[in-house]
Amino acid sequence: MTNKIQHIAVLTSGGDAPGMNAALRSVVRSCSFFNIQCSGVYRGYQGLIEGDIRLLDARSVNNIINKGGTKLKSARSLDFHEKQGRKKAFNNLKKHNIDALIVIGGDGSFTGGMIFEREFGIPVIGIPGTIDNDIYGTSHTIGYDTALNTVVEAIDKIRDTAISHNRLFFVEVMGRDAGHIALNVGIGAGAEEILIPEENLGLDRLLDSLRRSKKSGKSSSIVVVAEGDKIGKNVFELAEHIEKNLPDYEVRVSVLGHIQRGGTPTCFDRVLASRMGLKAVESIQDGKSGQMVGIINGEMTLTPLSKAIKGKSKIKRELIRVSDIMTL
Repeated sequence: MTNKIQHIAVLTSGGDAPGMNAALRSVVRSCSFFNIQCSGVYRGYQGLIEGDIRLLDARSVNNIINKGGTKLKSARSLDFHEKQGRKKAFNNLKKHNIDALIVIGGDGSFTGGMIFEREFGIPVIGIPGTIDNDIYGTSHTIGYDTALNTVVEAIDKIRDTAISHNRLFFVEVMGRDAGHIALNVGIGAGAEEILIPEENLGLDRLLDSLRRSKKSGKSSSIVVVAEGDKIGKNVFELAEHIEKNLPDYEVRVSVLGHIQRGGTPTCFDRVLASRMGLKAVESIQDGKSGQMVGIINGEMTLTPLSKAIKGKSKIKRELIRVSDIMTL
């Protein structure tokens, strides 16, 4: 191990995800264990530009492991897109004698961190925090497991109403570019159909499936739709189309929205975040930079930020087959 790193800064950026606070806690306490100073950057890259940087110690992160959101806040930063803004951010790091930066966020946050590292030579390590689970180089991102549980619980409640009124519900979940949430919660909640960006089901097949469901005696149905589904219609247009072509169905739409990003993190996300935070600090101590911490087959790994950003997380084809069989 090297003793060159004396002071690490940590920030959260992009959309919040349950477990970010657990990751922050892990970074701060790992730094404390290794006698490294740790500072929190408030409001992401914008806070870095504006110098909103405060020293943190082990007591600063008491009682946050069970909290959703992020204690450090998060904000979009157009200024960080410009080199002048990034220069201000670097100057603020130097002003506070900070040697390295840990970024908790998604691919947009990692893109900023990668450019920052290349321009100014500051060591950067990424920790994947996003409910979409759409980052290459890790089987799970922080917040994904909590989001799955939140959505399944919500759909279970929606099904009670669907059954009581013999209705067809379209439930939209997050996942603009990846259908991990939709596919897994669709199976877990017993949805009749699941629409995801990776698979173009087509309107005709959806109509045929719903006709079969009706014919088989099903009086209510749930269709889970990822917000980035490629069927060519938004969820309200889709519901209108189904109601027009299948008048026997009474159709309703429920868009779960930002409820998916909040809430108390699950035990899985808390443990994952704790492991990733420690791995990030140890990686910086070992002289690593431009890497993202991940988990593959239960083991902590490192993936270059460039690959994490450009790579694509893949849907498990087995789950699509499970879904097809379970909807009979």
